[in-house]
Amino acid sequence: MNVAKLVNPAFDHLWETNASNIIEEGGRASTKSSAISMYLAMGMMADENANVVCYRKVAGNLKRSVYEQIKWALDELHVSWLFRFKTSPMEIIDRRNGSGFYFSGVDDPSKQKSFKIAKGYVRWLWFEEATEFSNFTEIHTVQLSYTRQKLPKGMQVVTIFSYNPPRNPYDWINEWVETVRDDPDFLVVHTTYLDDKLHFLSEQYLHDIEKYKVNDHDYYRWQFLGEPVGLGTNVYKMDLFQRLEHLEDLDDSVVDLYFSADVGHSVSATAVGCYGVTYHRKVVLLDMWYYSPEGKVDKMAPDDLSKNIHDFVEQMYARYGKPISNMTMDSAERALRNQYHKDYGVDWHAVAKLKKPDMIDRMQNLLAQGRFYYLPTENNLKYFIPQHQKYQWEEKSLQTDEPKVIKVDDHAVDSAQYFVLDNEDVLDLAW
Repeated sequence: MNVAKLVNPAFDHLWETNASNIIEEGGRASTKSSAISMYLAMGMMADENANVVCYRKVAGNLKRSVYEQIKWALDELHVSWLFRFKTSPMEIIDRRNGSGFYFSGVDDPSKQKSFKIAKGYVRWLWFEEATEFSNFTEIHTVQLSYTRQKLPKGMQVVTIFSYNPPRNPYDWINEWVETVRDDPDFLVVHTTYLDDKLHFLSEQYLHDIEKYKVNDHDYYRWQFLGEPVGLGTNVYKMDLFQRLEHLEDLDDSVVDLYFSADVGHSVSATAVGCYGVTYHRKVVLLDMWYYSPEGKVDKMAPDDLSKNIHDFVEQMYARYGKPISNMTMDSAERALRNQYHKDYGVDWHAVAKLKKPDMIDRMQNLLAQGRFYYLPTENNLKYFIPQHQKYQWEEKSLQTDEPKVIKVDDHAVDSAQYFVLDNEDVLDLAW
């Protein structure tokens, strides 16, 4: 087996370093996860008593990431037949000697000290997507459960951290890595897609990266070069919202309709967007229904909102004649969802909101690919575009690891973020 054909040379350091902590940071598509999984698979095959524990912050993300990645490496080495693959509990065990790969979430770091290995010792720890953790202490608590064990002479527990640096230079992990960069126990390596000397990446993917590079160079630098470029004050680059005078001008066809609502009731405005998604996964904001209770004596009750929103949905369906694939609403909004179900027997899907920077990242991803359009309807021009133009980061929060946006007239903005978040798989937004 010629491993040199399976791992890009930029990762030779994995086999060469004596550091007990290896930080693999960099841009998307650098092949770092593939290199790490290959290194771990080969290391375990060479030591019958060695075990590997792979971590994600949330256990639900293990199967589609580190578990599949290790499985891929074993397949590439043509040794998968030697292992038993289990998902409950999630582990990959060597049939010959009982050592293996174990997978765990870190929902409560203090409980990890009770994580037991059947045979041998833990020689490697892998914290994938390390940015998901709240701080280094959360990781270190888990790490200490293993580094206190005594390994055979000449061996040490090696911890690998892998992640794409957050855009915000003041995010905890960006600041932390600078404090350990000169520590002899740490090796910090930065790689990007440009280090793919073995040409694993497809021409199509490289072509897509070039589109990001042209459309939004800062986004390209952050996502693909792994540079913490900063947030700036304005959240969105407005020329990426492409005005479409007529739907027929788009060289593509809308195949499904999607609705997304940010609801304010009597306190603040309610915004409902109708989006058309095309065959090639472009997005067109077709129109928006908007209601603000500001200055009104008689404000709409939930049943009034339900009727008006339903009328808007029916109008859009009648106008475009496409199937409605999803209707999204903030998970915190129960009154209107219940009222709508009572009135029309239709359930809006409750989207589980993420931290604001994470939802913004997804919207920026779609915009940077040049896939967002809007029709110049009255409400699109009156609410949607101006609210995105004014949408800004709170300046004082930019130098913290929890940046905040200014929460003023942002209901159309939130509605769009809910739509993108709830339908990211449909929109082919890899995350």
